[in-house]
Amino acid sequence: MTTAVSSELPVELRGFRRVQRLAYECAEAVAARLEPGVTEREAARMQREWLRERGVRDWFHLPFAWFGDRTAFVDFRVPLQFFPTDRELAPGMPFILDMAPVHEGYTADIGYAGSLGANPVQERLLADLQAHRELILREVRERRSLREIYEDVDRLMARQGYANRHRAYPFGVIAHKVDRVKERRWAPHLFGFGTQSLKGLFSDALHGHREGWSPLWSPYRFSDHPPRPGLWAVEPHLGFRGTGAKFEEILVVTDSKDPEESAFWLDDDLPHVRRWAEEK
Repeated sequence: MTTAVSSELPVELRGFRRVQRLAYECAEAVAARLEPGVTEREAARMQREWLRERGVRDWFHLPFAWFGDRTAFVDFRVPLQFFPTDRELAPGMPFILDMAPVHEGYTADIGYAGSLGANPVQERLLADLQAHRELILREVRERRSLREIYEDVDRLMARQGYANRHRAYPFGVIAHKVDRVKERRWAPHLFGFGTQSLKGLFSDALHGHREGWSPLWSPYRFSDHPPRPGLWAVEPHLGFRGTGAKFEEILVVTDSKDPEESAFWLDDDLPHVRRWAEEK
C-alpha cells in the first residue's frame, strides 16, 4: 500500500485528493469523446468546459493536449510549443491530456496518456512507468536528494531504452510543489498560468532560496537537497521514437520518522494505478 488510508487522511489532504480525482474524471470523460479530426485546441477546450461546468474557476495552468509526436515533445525548443495547436487526432495516434484545476482553494496537476485505438508502443511506455512511481516513492522515503532521485529516474529510463522528456519542461522539472490557493471571484491567468498559483510558487522560491531548498524538482544544483515536506505534483515523462507517455499526480512528503508516513502517494485509485493492477 503506497497511500494513506482514506479515512485517516486529514481534511486538508482530502481536499487535494478530491480535486485530483475531479481532474482525472475529466481526463477520462474527454478521452472517451476524442475521435479522428479533433484538434489539440478542441481537446483543451473540452477539458476547460467540463471542469467549469463543475465549478472550477481558477487554474495552476490551463489545460494542455498533445497528439502524435508532440506527446514526446519532438523538436520542442520554446515554451510556446507546449500550447495546444491545430494538430488533428488520427486512428492509432497517442495523446496526452494535462490539466491543473484549482477548486475550493485546492490544487491538482494531472497528466493522462492514452491513444485513439491500439498503440503498442505507448502501451509499453505506460506499463514501464510503474517502476518510476515505485522508485520515486522509495527514494523520497530514503531522503535522497531531489537531484539524486532525478538522476536515478534518468538511469532507469536509459535502462528501459527511453528518453527523458520531462527534461524538455521549463527548468527540466520532474515535479513542483502545490499549495492551497486563496479563492477569488475573478481569477486571471498569465501565459496560461493562474496568477494566484504563480504568486504562491514565487513566494516558495524566495523562501526556499534563503533556506536552501527549491519548489522545483530539477536536475540542477538548486534541487540538491532532501525532499521538502509538502505536496509535490510529480510527472515522469517517457519518450520513444516520437511517442510519449506520462502520469502526473500528487506525492505527499511529511517530516514523520516513520518511513511509510514520511512519504506516500495521495491516492492509489487513479487510472494508471488501476491499469497496472489489472495487468498483473
